[in-house]
Amino acid sequence: MKSLEDILNTVKEYLPDADLDLIRRAYPFSQQLHQGQDLPCGLPAFSHPVAVAELLLRLKMDVPTVAAGLLHDVLQKEMVTSAELRERFGDQVHMLVEGLTRINNIIFKRGEERQAESFRKMLLAIARDFRIILIKLADRLHGMQNLSCLPDAQQQRIARETMDVYAPLANRMGISWMKSQLEDLSFQHLYPDEYAELNGKVMAFKTDACDQYVQRVKNELHAILAKQGIDGDVSGRSKHIYSVYRKLQRQKIDLDQMYDLIAFRVIVTSVRECYAALGIVHAEWKPVSGRFKDYIAMPKANMYQSLHTSVIGPYGKRMEVQIRTEEMHRIAEEGIAAHWMYKEGKTTGSGGHFFIKT
Repeated sequence: MKSLEDILNTVKEYLPDADLDLIRRAYPFSQQLHQGQDLPCGLPAFSHPVAVAELLLRLKMDVPTVAAGLLHDVLQKEMVTSAELRERFGDQVHMLVEGLTRINNIIFKRGEERQAESFRKMLLAIARDFRIILIKLADRLHGMQNLSCLPDAQQQRIARETMDVYAPLANRMGISWMKSQLEDLSFQHLYPDEYAELNGKVMAFKTDACDQYVQRVKNELHAILAKQGIDGDVSGRSKHIYSVYRKLQRQKIDLDQMYDLIAFRVIVTSVRECYAALGIVHAEWKPVSGRFKDYIAMPKANMYQSLHTSVIGPYGKRMEVQIRTEEMHRIAEEGIAAHWMYKEGKTTGSGGHFFIKT
């Protein structure tokens, strides 16, 4: 569990001029309110709001949002009155915690995808400020990480709600790593046998030979780019389990027929270099027809931008290559949080206007 100093030091890394007083006061206040309480898994109850704050730090959120993360459940659990919360921490923290409490009181009843979409829109309309949604997503992700401590029926209900509502919300916010974790954790609890079988196969695929192949491709990509004067940051990663499962189901294929289980990512410094790198990759390896997508010219609704292509790489194996700038990568990882940090010029971390368009 992060200490107060750990949290303050992390915020200073991305908001060096921020006034950290709200966090300094929120941490011990929340700790006192949660004193003597435990989570179902046996950990101290205070570890949950700290974990929520940690996830918000990963998104580089402003000071009021981190403070609200530390206090996110105090109204819901009636640990403090609404008036006292406002008096102690001001209008902005109060608005965030109260907004989260409102959406926590809405009950999702499982139905068709259309109903889930309506529920997601209702949450966005009620929240208005996207930071409330990010706090809720952080709250849900930590809850999912400890879901096994709850009774089976509760696990199923929460996992289904997460898959239908909160993973798509994370996707809409453009936070790819959070979406992937929410989907994988939901899949693990909803379909434990399928998850275990597929996870075992994916782990078996990641042999030393696979690692050597990934390293060879990374080295070759870096070399052919450098030869043309492009200093690209090249990485290789496997797709997350639920993404693999969906693709296998959709295409009705086996894992050994899936050519893009490993995706390679190239990060360059400019849009011009993105297209130059694409040309270099296509000149080195034969492109797979119909597999090129230009999300730079036509970004996704969640602001995602990148070039995607598939080629016949070393050993005659098909592989996927994604090419983007550093800024595009930041938005792909942090989503709307990264966009607003840039647009609002958040150098003080004091918060601003973060309204959602629904």
